[in-house]
Amino acid sequence: MKRTPDLIDAARSQWADLTPDVDTTSMDVIGRVLRAAAVLRRRLDVTIAEAGLNRAEFDLLCALRRGGVAVTPGRLNEITVSSGAATTKRLRELTDRGLLERTADQRDRRSARVRLTAAGEALVDEVFPQVMAAEQALLSGLTARQRESLAGGLADLLRTVEG
Repeated sequence: MKRTPDLIDAARSQWADLTPDVDTTSMDVIGRVLRAAAVLRRRLDVTIAEAGLNRAEFDLLCALRRGGVAVTPGRLNEITVSSGAATTKRLRELTDRGLLERTADQRDRRSARVRLTAAGEALVDEVFPQVMAAEQALLSGLTARQRESLAGGLADLLRTVEG
């Protein structure tokens, strides 16, 4: 089945006219992944914003909820792929809103551990199913086979780029 040309095809065609000696085939994957990510994020962020959160805050709260234990801010940096400064700012804001609490690490008093409060758990438990439903709706145009193939290809891509 022939697919309908999209914005990436148009961009590649334009670049081929301008720079015919440059290989633009990487845009077939990277351009589409980045564009799809931007569109998906924009649509899903509406659901998250209705709960008074932004994507980064939601991701941080979800990391704590699914982990189930208090963790260090450094570990949250790794899990959420965020900088220390960004995580520190989010932790402060979410703590001020009563969604997180920080406690001193029993083994290392210089370090803190972060965990969800009951209000933080309740918020994640309310919003997470809504986000999953929104994701399912966004993928509803794909068959199960297409979803499985796409998921496998993206997993391979992540393994390649993450090392």
